[in-house]
Amino acid sequence: MTEPSRPADDLFAPPEPPARAPEPEPFAAASPAPLFPATLSAPQSDDATPAPSVPSVPPGSGIPPAAPSTAAAHAPRRRRPGAAAVVALALVAGAVGGFAGDRVSDALGDGRPEDAALPTSGAEDRGAGERGTTAGASAGADRPDGSVAALAADVLPSVVSIQVEGADGVSSGSGFVLREDGYILTNNHVVAPATASGGSAVVTFADGRKRDAEVVGRTADYDLAVVKVDADGLEPLVLGDSDAVVVGDPVLAVGAPLGLESTVTTGIVSALHRPVQAGDESGGGAATAFIDAIQTDAAINPGNSGGPLIDVDGEVVGINSAIAQPPGAMSATGSIGLGFAIPASQARHTAEQLIESGHATYPVIGALLDTSYSGEGVQVSSAPQQGQPAVTPDGPADRAGIRPGDVILAIDGRPVTVSDALIVAIRARQPGDAVTLRVRTDGEERDVRVVLQERESG
Repeated sequence: MTEPSRPADDLFAPPEPPARAPEPEPFAAASPAPLFPATLSAPQSDDATPAPSVPSVPPGSGIPPAAPSTAAAHAPRRRRPGAAAVVALALVAGAVGGFAGDRVSDALGDGRPEDAALPTSGAEDRGAGERGTTAGASAGADRPDGSVAALAADVLPSVVSIQVEGADGVSSGSGFVLREDGYILTNNHVVAPATASGGSAVVTFADGRKRDAEVVGRTADYDLAVVKVDADGLEPLVLGDSDAVVVGDPVLAVGAPLGLESTVTTGIVSALHRPVQAGDESGGGAATAFIDAIQTDAAINPGNSGGPLIDVDGEVVGINSAIAQPPGAMSATGSIGLGFAIPASQARHTAEQLIESGHATYPVIGALLDTSYSGEGVQVSSAPQQGQPAVTPDGPADRAGIRPGDVILAIDGRPVTVSDALIVAIRARQPGDAVTLRVRTDGEERDVRVVLQERESG
């Protein structure tokens, strides 16, 4: 999004008589830092956030019904000098307003009361230090338990913004503290540029502290990453039970949209088990993830990626990762009330793997899917693809009796209508789990039990 350039002349200077009009004195405004650091995902051009990613389906995996959502990961926004120009213009307007105010005041004369005291609120009894803090902790201290203000006060000290520098520029995203000894969870597409040669990541806490961050591990398949900062005594958030979430539950999305740190938005869980593709293959090392997503109408914008989705108990039920865009949109323009989060139950398992080994795994059935198939269910490919067999010899599907060309109608009793749905449904499980697939072969249907196999994430 291109930001307006600073006007060459002061358009708001007060008029002077034409015959004596001197050259206007230029307004000297300090050049502030850009208001909107970059947003995060995969690097894009300076004028746009990334277009929605619609990648091809990888070999065997799965998920929920519902048609796949076209979602754009919160792509990185580059820093541009335009933001400073906007601030300068605002300062100019303020200065001129003050000048005009003096002229009007002189015209009013003495028709004003000597005492202009206005009625006061009981809130005036509170000290100034209890209101308007950056992190919001003091501001929510006297609010009822369970209120949005109280939840925000509890959560904000544990939420961070992450600035990443890579080959394609500077971008930013969000994250939150996993452990008091400096481990932080975020999205893979947020930190992917920092893993390239010369890349770097800096974490900023709600109180303004900054720390260099090291990427401990990441997985493109789940769009998750863990970074580590040199700090102790941090306040971690609890990864809650996302399996207990139901449609209609109230939630808070917390993060740094457009680089605006410590931002809180509210909404509800508007749907569950949305098969969503997130990430961007356009650069920065971020690939496409298939997510069994929680859908929310809480406002999520570029830069919210990696931030927590919080329930009424103050626990994390999801990791904000993607937003939907209207059909035909060429870039991620912002929230339209359709945001998507990685369930916390999945994030917990993956984060533990990343911390312990630096790598993560995901489950597969050992079969390639035909993405061009348009009939009922999801069809196993009838022929090899790019040198890979349609059904992996001695793999889970092969052992269960699934053959090339078979149609998979449901997983654990839940119908599947598109390949993405089956992929994310499978990835929502763990390697070693058993699933029941409803399979049609030559017009005959049967249920088969498939034990999922482990594959290491790239």
